[in-house]
Amino acid sequence: MAESLKEKTAKGLFWGALNNGTTQVLNAVIGIILGRLLVPEAWAPIATIAIFSAIAGNLQSSGFSTAIVNMKSPKDNDYNAVFWFNILTSFLVYILLFACSPLIAAYFEQPCLKDLSRFIFLSFFISSFGISTNAYMTKNMMNKEITIVSLCALVISGSVAIILALADFSYWSLAWQQVVNSTVLVVGRFFFVKWRPSFHVDFSPIRKTFRFSMNILVTMIINTVNNNILNSIFGKLFTKTPEVVGNFYQAFKWDMMAYQTVGGSIDQVAQPVLVSLREEKGREVRAFRKMIRLTAFLSFPAMFGLSLVSQEFILATVGKNWIDSVPILRILCLGGAFMPFYNLYKNLIISQGRSDINMWLNIIQIVIEIGLIFLTYQQGMISVVIAYTLLNIFWLLTWMFYARRLIGIRFFDTLADICPFMLISLAVMAVTYLVTLSLHQIYLLLFVRIAVAAFLYIGVMKVLRVKIMEECVQFFLAKFKK
Repeated sequence: MAESLKEKTAKGLFWGALNNGTTQVLNAVIGIILGRLLVPEAWAPIATIAIFSAIAGNLQSSGFSTAIVNMKSPKDNDYNAVFWFNILTSFLVYILLFACSPLIAAYFEQPCLKDLSRFIFLSFFISSFGISTNAYMTKNMMNKEITIVSLCALVISGSVAIILALADFSYWSLAWQQVVNSTVLVVGRFFFVKWRPSFHVDFSPIRKTFRFSMNILVTMIINTVNNNILNSIFGKLFTKTPEVVGNFYQAFKWDMMAYQTVGGSIDQVAQPVLVSLREEKGREVRAFRKMIRLTAFLSFPAMFGLSLVSQEFILATVGKNWIDSVPILRILCLGGAFMPFYNLYKNLIISQGRSDINMWLNIIQIVIEIGLIFLTYQQGMISVVIAYTLLNIFWLLTWMFYARRLIGIRFFDTLADICPFMLISLAVMAVTYLVTLSLHQIYLLLFVRIAVAAFLYIGVMKVLRVKIMEECVQFFLAKFKK
């Protein structure tokens, strides 16, 4: 018997949550070990060139994998066209970046970047062989298989990085981690996906979706710049003090890891579900609002909680060498609470075929962001981070405006879905802070604050009989009983 959309969505959310939760826990464990083995200066070269590697990864997919997911019923020829186009594009981009690596090293005044960047950029070329299979798995909600492949890639690549770090390979251990991770992902996806590429190449699907895909590509690049621009700016401004770049990179990594844990599971099913409902506006609005409530229910306590325990978390995990990353992490987490909502709105707008709106909203955001950086960088890194965080919070209002225009979801309905969870989370963290003021032992303080905050938040949800929590509990209990 075929599964209903609701059953597929529920199963996708379950495996998405398991994937993201387990992945981020393993990422955290690996990050803690590497954080203790490598000094902040060793992370600086990786942070500095992260933007180049990420943009190269955007160029290889060119948005066509997103276009496939947005199709009602993609054919083998669609996957095959994207497969060969990605390989050709990524090969040409790799050759270009290989030739530019001496210029990158000279610009950042770090000679090691010449060979390091050439090696790291191999990871995105290798990844191009798995983009079509990843689109296939996403379109068909193969979240269980995605979870298995992701965990295998993470464990194997993390183990390689730790072994090399123990052998004093410094930043090369992080470079090998990226290359090995890409390789295992490609192999794993082909293992689970029945589809296979053929040498009968027809690029007509590329031409049909070119405009849509180019809008996606530009947006992906803008998002990549948005996520990495501070690393690159600090890499240039603080050439003589690479530990500053390393500290920001460490804080940004934990912040992103935390909000991706929350948003990733929902993100895996959002676009396929919204595409299937776009002809039924009533059901689409209800489904989207439920995703909003679920995101708010999870994101605010998680991110505000991490902000509360930033100092204890950093000292207890990666150690006192990273103490200067604490104020950065504390600020970033406040903005990070809103980041999962951006993915929801992005999926909604793309599901309506309006990749142009998605593109322009991101372009305008990055222009404003760059302007704020130039206005605040002379006041120091903290000022830049505060400006960056405030923009990420308030720019969400523009996405709400376009959601109303596209599917009729009212602004105040959205606020009604978000604000209660935000205010309750803030109140819980404030009470937790006051209750634990007398504690000073790092590990005890970390444990007690997490326990008290979780107890208070769940207690308030139970007292208020919040439906989204009751549904989550019932669903996971049913799953574990099976």
